[in-house]
Amino acid sequence: MFFCQPGGWQLSKERKQPTFFVVVLTDIDSERHYCSCLTFYEAEINLQKKVSRNRRLIILESEEESGLIPPAEVFAPKSLVLVSRLDYPEIFRACLGLIYTVYVDSLNVSLETLIANLCSCLVPASGGSQKLFSLGAGDRQLIQTPLHDSLPVTGTSVALLFQQLGIQNVLSLFCAVLTENKVLFHSASFQRLSDACRALESLMFPLKYSYPYIPILPAQLLEVLSSPTPFIIGVHSVFRNDIHELLDVIIADLDGGTIKIPECIHLSQLPEPLLHQTQMALSLVLHPDLETADYAFPPPRTALSHTKMLDKEVRAIFLRLFAQLFQGYRSCLQLIRIHAEPVIHFHKAAFLGQRGLIENDFLTKVLNGMAFAGFVSERGPPFRACDLFDELVAFEVERIKAEEGNPPKMIKHVRELAEQLFKNENPNPHIAFQKVPRPTEGSHLRVHILPFPQINECRVQELLQEGLARSQGAPPATRGDKKCVVPAGPPVVSIMEKGSTVFNSAQRLEVVRNCIAFIFENKFLETEKTLPAALRALKGKAARHCLTQELSLHVKQNRAILDHQQFDYIVRMMNCALQDCSSSEEYSIAAALLPLTTAFYRKLAPGVSQFAYTCVQDHPIWTNQQFWETTFYGNVQNQVRSLYLTAKEDNHAVQLRQKVGECIKYQGSIFYSHFNYLVSYGFSNFLCFSLIFPLLKILIHIYVHMKMCY
Repeated sequence: MFFCQPGGWQLSKERKQPTFFVVVLTDIDSERHYCSCLTFYEAEINLQKKVSRNRRLIILESEEESGLIPPAEVFAPKSLVLVSRLDYPEIFRACLGLIYTVYVDSLNVSLETLIANLCSCLVPASGGSQKLFSLGAGDRQLIQTPLHDSLPVTGTSVALLFQQLGIQNVLSLFCAVLTENKVLFHSASFQRLSDACRALESLMFPLKYSYPYIPILPAQLLEVLSSPTPFIIGVHSVFRNDIHELLDVIIADLDGGTIKIPECIHLSQLPEPLLHQTQMALSLVLHPDLETADYAFPPPRTALSHTKMLDKEVRAIFLRLFAQLFQGYRSCLQLIRIHAEPVIHFHKAAFLGQRGLIENDFLTKVLNGMAFAGFVSERGPPFRACDLFDELVAFEVERIKAEEGNPPKMIKHVRELAEQLFKNENPNPHIAFQKVPRPTEGSHLRVHILPFPQINECRVQELLQEGLARSQGAPPATRGDKKCVVPAGPPVVSIMEKGSTVFNSAQRLEVVRNCIAFIFENKFLETEKTLPAALRALKGKAARHCLTQELSLHVKQNRAILDHQQFDYIVRMMNCALQDCSSSEEYSIAAALLPLTTAFYRKLAPGVSQFAYTCVQDHPIWTNQQFWETTFYGNVQNQVRSLYLTAKEDNHAVQLRQKVGECIKYQGSIFYSHFNYLVSYGFSNFLCFSLIFPLLKILIHIYVHMKMCY
């Protein structure tokens, strides 16, 4: 009831124009409900009678003299509300407008029939389907579904938001919602509030906003603005004096074109060079004459794209931005198979480290946010339905980078993407003729209009049942999504154009290889010469990977005996490589060194051996539970993958799977509890370090074969 009149239920001294806006409500299951409200004003008869006695006497006398009924002086709002899980605002506007037209123009059509036909209309599934329908009042309407449900449908809302606030302000709001700040719009138009919230949320694609989203907040619920959680909310401008007292909310004035960022908020910005590239691309799209403004002989004035296409061009720029920002994200996904259902984990530290953005405040906040957690959960599976973003991040990142210094090529790519976004919303070039009767001009100003009639609910139910019975033979409005293997795309690379490659050079890797070769060839003089350079090279990740690879070549049958000098050199290099392993590392180096520490050993005395792990067990990486879990999950995944790729199906395997399948979940839970106990025991008993890795390998081997049998 509050949301139908967000400013409060107020009487008016004059008939106002009918208004329409859409309110978004979210239920406890995070499902959105779109409430379309058409409000009109009708005479308030009850209040009309409550006038002063003197006034009433004058009215009665005038009635007796003229024989006319005096016009109403007080008008009350009345709302027609349509609630749906589907987001088709223009269709709902037309349907509610048609019901109002039948009422105000007294057309010879039953309102119950219109409502029953509306509620019994079957909406086709997404995939570009079209459906013509009629409510029975001489109308002909068309429902056009998008090609893909995953892509937002924006119409012209994004272009309108940039027109209202400008490039810099919208980018600030974009960064604010991605870093989980509170954003509040205010405007004198409720529909503008809905459009602005829709536009800002759509710019986040492929991320989805998961915090409170209230495009129109009623006056009675303004205390929600003091909520500690992030939000996107819109309020009417009549409350501007109340909202300026909020100290932790970014306020955007849609009518004035300004935003206010409180001093207590540090707003993280996009990392360079992406920020500059995005600003430049938006300027070229929104102001196409900017590039030629200083020419002595400028070309003919470049016309702006029509608003709907301009909307898609702006969205295409943000799609390119996310493709660059999340490039190679799939290489940091890890599938955890120890639970009944696989769990997908994203290695944030590895992604930030390989992108060269460990200290970047913006991307760190984005990866730690709920929106990105939903992104990993939804887009992490390797086999699912793909959309435009998947193709862009997998195949077009190199093209985007190549176009950085070439505006014409960049604009060409933006327009290609915009065409695909436009086609998603308008898949059929030939739109069928539509006809929706509108109320007679000025009909809301008529002096004598009967109140909106009471709807006969029983009659509506009867007509609704008849309509549903007629549509039972229709094919179900379902469409199976075409699933495929998600392309992995290019690996993660540094976001900087000139990243530091000193430690990753081939010359430094060769120094590490030569030093290890000298150690195992007992050329200790050459080892002493090259060891300092090799230790300096191990500051780089590529050199540390090279160390693990070279050492593994010298392990035979899980053991490698060394003499005292060789042992000291190898342990020294291992310690150097482990020094930089911390919570900001991706743990791959420590995981690769772990089996090597139990493989290399030396003889101290007859029957007494010292393993390398006794000399490297003081590093903090071994006390990090995330390292143990990550290593364990990775080993399980690698062994499952190798077994599934090489094992052949036979009758015995099928029978074994059937027998083991009934108890796999129970065994899996016991297995995981053993793993947790083993890790916790290892943390507090480093003298038993030699037991941890062999037992881990045994548990992994058992669990992988359990999964294979299942």
